[in-house]
Amino acid sequence: MRKLSLLALCLVTLSTTFAQKNKQKLNRAADHFMVQLSYDSWLGMPDSINQAQSGFSRGANVYIMLDKPFKNNSKFSIGFGLGISTSNMVFKRMEVDITSNQPTLPFTSLSGQPYFKKYKLSTTHAEIPLELRFMKDPSQPKKTFKAAAGFKVGTLLKAQTKAKNLLDAQGNAIGSYTEKQSSKSYFNSTRLAATARIGYGIFSIHGAYTLNNLFKDGVAPEINTLQIGITFSGL
Repeated sequence: MRKLSLLALCLVTLSTTFAQKNKQKLNRAADHFMVQLSYDSWLGMPDSINQAQSGFSRGANVYIMLDKPFKNNSKFSIGFGLGISTSNMVFKRMEVDITSNQPTLPFTSLSGQPYFKKYKLSTTHAEIPLELRFMKDPSQPKKTFKAAAGFKVGTLLKAQTKAKNLLDAQGNAIGSYTEKQSSKSYFNSTRLAATARIGYGIFSIHGAYTLNNLFKDGVAPEINTLQIGITFSGL
């Protein structure tokens, strides 16, 4: 975390320098925050897991970005930065025992057994995104069409399950408490994803698809994460 903090500080310092130079040429900031809210889904799940997914699985990403316009065509630029990405997958009547010592990750159905009213599996990654960007009118960044495509690479910071409010098999409350378990042992430590955005002004629709398996080989089904949502950014 100390290295990430130092890298973030460097990016902020560089962004200030770039912003001062670019604002003399264009009405366009070279640094900004990019915030993304998404609906998350797992692709490649067997039916036994897919049927237990319930509710709104969601994600949130926050990045500090730098923007470097091409010298020969300011409509195009390269964006890069540093940020945090979270994903929360919601389950019903299922336990995902990420602290297990078994060679494969247990996805246990709790049908006909006590279960938690709210149950989710969350992952948090530190990420470095890189984008090729297009802006139709660089002189009016908040009033023009924009698009971007690229990829991001991330490292896993945390994996956790959170369970709240225990119910009996019939759905009656039998315990009001929160249970958390944390372990990264079954998860791939590195994540690579392809990304795309399209929008107008500070709003855009984004998508991200992970190119590698969420879990380590052989410990769970091969699963790729898909995020689709809304981005708020100065681009």
